[in-house]
Amino acid sequence: MAQYVAIIEDAEPDETVSLWFPDLPGCISGGDDVEEALENAPEALAFYAQELIADGRQLPPPRTLDELKADPEVAEDLRNHTVALVDWPPLAEAQ
Repeated sequence: MAQYVAIIEDAEPDETVSLWFPDLPGCISGGDDVEEALENAPEALAFYAQELIADGRQLPPPRTLDELKADPEVAEDLRNHTVALVDWPPLAEAQ
């Protein structure tokens, strides 16, 4: 199972929390708090994957955290925000 690194943007009080995936430009998730943003992240990944497939493309393989830290376009965001790993494909919920 792959794990995509998500960067969680710190929110001001009374604002939604957003997260984004450095490996998936334009793929974002959000929620009223961090927990909800992370719960919504697999759905955002699924929608993103569907859009790529419709365009005849596939999800790119996720980079490791070390690879992302070496990327100057992402390194500062990794230092300044919370990071989480999101499983892909998502684990099936217990019935």
